[in-house]
Amino acid sequence: MLGIIRGVNPNASVAVAGCVAQQMGEKLWEKNSHVRLVLGSDGIVHAPHAFEKIAKNPKLRLSYLKFTKEFPDRKPELEFFRNIDSLPTGTAEESTKGNDTRAFVNIMQGCNNFCAYCIVPYTRGRQKSRSVASILEECREWIGRGICDLTLLGQNVNAYGKDSAGDNPHFVELLYETAKLQGLKRLHIVTPHPRDFCDRTVQAYKDLPVLAPRLHLPLQAGSDAVLEKMGRGYTQSDFLRLTEKLKNARPDIALSTDLIVGFPGETEEDFQETLKVMKEADFIASFSFIYSDRPGTRASKMTDKIPANVSLDRLNRLMELQNELGEKWLKSRVGMNTEVLLEAKSARPKYSEVTDSDLDIETVKNAASAAEENSEATSWQGHDTWGNTVNLLIPNRFACKAGDIVPVKIITAKKHSLLGELTEKQA
Repeated sequence: MLGIIRGVNPNASVAVAGCVAQQMGEKLWEKNSHVRLVLGSDGIVHAPHAFEKIAKNPKLRLSYLKFTKEFPDRKPELEFFRNIDSLPTGTAEESTKGNDTRAFVNIMQGCNNFCAYCIVPYTRGRQKSRSVASILEECREWIGRGICDLTLLGQNVNAYGKDSAGDNPHFVELLYETAKLQGLKRLHIVTPHPRDFCDRTVQAYKDLPVLAPRLHLPLQAGSDAVLEKMGRGYTQSDFLRLTEKLKNARPDIALSTDLIVGFPGETEEDFQETLKVMKEADFIASFSFIYSDRPGTRASKMTDKIPANVSLDRLNRLMELQNELGEKWLKSRVGMNTEVLLEAKSARPKYSEVTDSDLDIETVKNAASAAEENSEATSWQGHDTWGNTVNLLIPNRFACKAGDIVPVKIITAKKHSLLGELTEKQA
């Protein structure tokens, strides 16, 4: 990528930030003379001042690689992006193409878990929780800018506060405080660790309607032997008990997950346990990967590696099952009334390309044809409460804009998305 950038613009000055920058550090300068700025995980907050410095001195190179003991102050970073947002953006049509409807709020950085396969503690440092006041301040700022969908973000988000020696409240208390914010419509958390998911957090999903009924809960593997080798700190039965509690507390909740196949020592029997849990938990989606070594991790030193062809075969079988589960989930949405957060104008949806559904197909086709023929309508894409992508046509008389939440009836399911129509309530 660095070479491509140099080929496109030999005079470009490049900044490299995040985990790769943290891991490689100033070695990035050895073969990349156009790299002027290296920002480690805790160094990103220095970007605004660093950009100013290198702009004034064409020969200057800077690196910010040290980990901080506390969560770094994000005010300079937020002010920088605030200034960028205030720059002229061109035509109104161009400004609708961006996604200014959702925001992510970092509540912590780093991780203390040291899972056998994971490099995060080495590249992002130990866990550092941010103050509640700072978190709520940023949330209010986003809401004040018209954003009503927020995600509280952390590598192990539900371990928030455990590093602060009593200075910060429990993660659950942060959830309840955030849920009180006026103007907040949807609240998400990413990414919780199953081991740290306590009953109080489960109860929050029952108590707080603003908590979106979509939860990403990383399983990684279904076999107890593999989970122990990974250092995950829970068993298959622990995980399934948690999913059962969540579904009892919030019957409409939908779960997605992370999965690794081909972890060192994984047998076919171990892999079958992963497929078993996928079915029992009924995951609507998953981020699935073949295990690969990360330098310096415990797993990279394990000798019982799985052949690449075996791992690929397992990944293909896993994805086949996941596609079935995902398709079943999307079809179950057909006929439902829901709310869609509009995000951007899109290509006109082809309503007539319906799949099997619980609705009468002819009724759907008739309604769809009428919508398609309506030239006085604009095509929009957005997400429903569960995070499903929804496409729909909206009559121009409603003057909708990105960030609006509209009532929609789902009329058909496609492979990875849904098609809907505005309900009578709005139309």
